[in-house]
Amino acid sequence: MTDVIPLSELRAQIDTVDQQILQLINQRASLAEQVAKTKIASGEESCFYRPDREAQVLRRIQNLNPGPLSNDTAAHFFRELMSACLALEKPLQVAFLGPEGTFTQQATFKHFGHAVQTEPVTAIEDIFQAVEEGRCQFGVVPIENSTEGVVTHTLDRFVMSSLQICGEVAIRIQHNLMANVADLGEVKEVFSHRQSLAQCRKWLDANLPGVRCTEVSSNAEAAKIAATQTGAAAIAGTMAAETYDVAILQAGIEDEPNNTTRFVIIGKLRSEPTKDDKTSLLLSTKNYSGALYTILEPFAKYGIGMTKIESRPSRQGLWDYLFFIDIDGHQNDDNVAHALQDLQEHVTMMKILGSYPKAVL
Repeated sequence: MTDVIPLSELRAQIDTVDQQILQLINQRASLAEQVAKTKIASGEESCFYRPDREAQVLRRIQNLNPGPLSNDTAAHFFRELMSACLALEKPLQVAFLGPEGTFTQQATFKHFGHAVQTEPVTAIEDIFQAVEEGRCQFGVVPIENSTEGVVTHTLDRFVMSSLQICGEVAIRIQHNLMANVADLGEVKEVFSHRQSLAQCRKWLDANLPGVRCTEVSSNAEAAKIAATQTGAAAIAGTMAAETYDVAILQAGIEDEPNNTTRFVIIGKLRSEPTKDDKTSLLLSTKNYSGALYTILEPFAKYGIGMTKIESRPSRQGLWDYLFFIDIDGHQNDDNVAHALQDLQEHVTMMKILGSYPKAVL
């Protein structure tokens, strides 16, 4: 029989390890400060964040992780550590779709960590504008949902913007019914964004039949209403419940259990190759027989996987369309570069929205 180690001894060992961890964390922070000095000395002062470098660090941590912590848990720890160290070098300003407590803010913290300075804005257009005008170095915008499809406002804004996609992050969307009441019988009205109401329709019909459902600008706004109005409930995420101090009556009320939203990071920075990248393209071609085949053929020729294709009216002419395409690889990779060169000859317009590391977390 294995001897049981006394609790006092285990706690003493934990205290020793904690002290060692603290010393190493501060040692890493000191090295980060030295990195900042080296970058400034070389003339680099605008932005110290490098999405390719961070992705490589997180993937390395996951590959080195021996357990018992999961790879995602280990990566989350290091994401926050890198976030705090980067804040010592130069804090990042990141615009997101507000108010506080939205899934977009959750995506912001998941990608950048909690040491960034966030700026909530009221519309996707405002996120692009904040980055274009230099008030924020980066912005986080939703681009597609697994059940509702693409976010058209984001795709349309890319048409006229010079900003690059330099990262991506996916958030599992869990909708919760929250209200400061004792039980469901006291709920008189449910507030939420229209997409969230649609994604929870079956649950609402089964559990709150006849209760009025009212659309508002965001789930966070709904949580603010539920926090102050008697009988009002909201459908929102856990962050909104914590931010506005509203009790969760029922968690996970979404009709589709795997509901996920993908967000992209926009900025003026171009990411370097990491060997596990994605490239987003905006293409336009004349309307003729075989036009779509002509667009797709170079990707097949050079063995490039395509992960998304979406068509949108170009608004330039009747039945004239733009194609938004995601492919595997970086634009600097030889096979991707050759495919894009071939593609250029067969389209009327090609815009590379960005090459960036695939989401690590």
